[in-house]
Amino acid sequence: SVDFTGYPHKVIIDNKHEITADAVIISTGASAKWLGLADEERLNGRGVSACAVCDGFFFRNQDVVVVGAGDTAAEEASYLAKLCRKVYLLVRRDEMRASKIMQKRLETLPNIEILWNTETVKLNGEEGLESVLVKNNKTGEEQLLEATGFFVAIGHKPNTDIFKGYVHMDETGYIQTIKGSSCTNIKGVFACGDAQDNVYRQAITAAGTGCMAALDAERFLVEREVDVIIEEETA
Repeated sequence: SVDFTGYPHKVIIDNKHEITADAVIISTGASAKWLGLADEERLNGRGVSACAVCDGFFFRNQDVVVVGAGDTAAEEASYLAKLCRKVYLLVRRDEMRASKIMQKRLETLPNIEILWNTETVKLNGEEGLESVLVKNNKTGEEQLLEATGFFVAIGHKPNTDIFKGYVHMDETGYIQTIKGSSCTNIKGVFACGDAQDNVYRQAITAAGTGCMAALDAERFLVEREVDVIIEEETA
């Protein structure tokens, strides 16, 4: 937990050890939302992924499955369509939540097949993913899709719960920083990486904002040190 009500800031570890800090950089990231399937965790990294940009090249000229109905799923499917032989997009309902522009883009890609009203039943494979059993939730009909990749694109959740009530966040929990910096609404508290980025979510962009946070924190500490010296001299 944390306590940003006073200064210096306090970070409590395991509800036992309290650390005080003049500057805090929040870099807790965001976690992908999963379906909760039996073999999802076991096959994670062996066919199951939550990032097409990160892992898509492993599946070049192969058949893959994407799960989701929003812009993220549409973007993942579009990206994979450039690399893969076939992309199955599983949508639970008979319509998508993705923007009209994204849906139009999907329609222009011949190797994407959208399976409406379809949910995942089971992931098959021992050493790696081999096939995906899906079910039409309207008819009850099951279908076995031969695929080596399974991409879950149902969103991410920022790991920022412990900072609620202190730093400003958007409605989904991503920390809001001052434009062009890593500064939050609290002096001496900075945020970087996926905890404040719901658009790019890439290692290289996280590293870039991490560098920004380090520089912002350094400048803050230098300025504070100067302010303390001035206060002491004028006291």
